[in-house]
Amino acid sequence: MTIEKGKKFGPFVRCERERQGILLREMAMRIGVSASYLSMVERNQFQPLAEDKIHKVAKILDVDVDELLALAGKVSSDLLDIIREHPKEMAARLRSTKHAPGT
Repeated sequence: MTIEKGKKFGPFVRCERERQGILLREMAMRIGVSASYLSMVERNQFQPLAEDKIHKVAKILDVDVDELLALAGKVSSDLLDIIREHPKEMAARLRSTKHAPGT
């Protein structure tokens, strides 16, 4: 599944969770947070979850983790490590693909 541009992290997670028939308490338990905390995240009252929790959500909802991280305004830590090791090269590569077909 590809996540639509313009979606917000919390409402997307809530919509997908409900679409798949996963109860709030069940999802919260599976990712290791309280149901009240997850509810607030889904309603955009708290910042998106931490990276490790987003990985769990992506697996449960069967969505691409990098897309879900991007929706949360985050980048996977392994990608950040690569960027930190080669900042100029990675910035140039990313900028060169900004207007490429399919992006």
